[in-house]
Amino acid sequence: MHRTLGDPKAVLVLLGPALLVYTLVMLVPIFWSLGYTVMDGNALRGFEFVGFDNFARFFQDPTAMETLWFTVRYALVLTVLQVVVGYLLALLYVFVLRRSSSLVRTAVFFPVILPTVAVALLFQRMFELAPTVGPVNAVLDFLSLGSIDWLGESGTAFWVIIAMDVWRSMGFYAVLLYAGIVDIPDDVIESARMDGASGLRLVRSIVIPMSLPVLLSAIIFSVNGTLKVFDTVIALTNGGPGTSTTPLTVYMFRASFQYGSYGYGSTIALMLAILCLLVTLFIFRSSRRDLTKG
Repeated sequence: MHRTLGDPKAVLVLLGPALLVYTLVMLVPIFWSLGYTVMDGNALRGFEFVGFDNFARFFQDPTAMETLWFTVRYALVLTVLQVVVGYLLALLYVFVLRRSSSLVRTAVFFPVILPTVAVALLFQRMFELAPTVGPVNAVLDFLSLGSIDWLGESGTAFWVIIAMDVWRSMGFYAVLLYAGIVDIPDDVIESARMDGASGLRLVRSIVIPMSLPVLLSAIIFSVNGTLKVFDTVIALTNGGPGTSTTPLTVYMFRASFQYGSYGYGSTIALMLAILCLLVTLFIFRSSRRDLTKG
């Protein structure tokens, strides 16, 4: 094995096809898209070099700023809820349900495998106002609180999207964090309990620090996934009402393929990539600082 891996020709034969596919599928489109950021036009009407005009347009575009604000707000709120709810479920699995948690874990994980469109239709029916009243508004009417147009108002539509995504994803984060907590040695937990640590003190002093790498991974997964949200919004609200629930990904798609501006769409994509990179670097630096202090 060492002789084979030490031979450059053998390495080229083994890795060459995979590197070629990766280059054609990933690297070429990335650099192609970067080239579009300094161009204006599309495949039908041709392209024109405009320099950094697309970047100036992005920061002067009120719709782009609205979609950026929605993306950041959505990512922040949903990341906190996904990780917190997932961690609470993981603690429930490990310390309360223990060996009998398999059935509950399966049931909670089930929404993760459901198609996005099916889940969106379910939530549309749940929060429906017309032509029929959904279960949520039926309960409000029963309590004499009055029906709410949940998907017709920007504020309520935002929280319906959040509720749907938390319900869909909490099973995944619960299993991910469960794997980190269950790997904590039993003797460490027992020693902490013998020293008087229990309940919140045990979780705060022992469980969270020892499951921090998995917790950090969950946060990074969640942040990058929520910043790049697309299918959830399209299926549930289509970015409405207006553009109040339109993330950068949807605006990028519309700019490129509906408005025919490949250059501006590529610029939005680059801004989103930079945002994801900055957030990830911030999380890594913060976690490294906490570990240094610890």
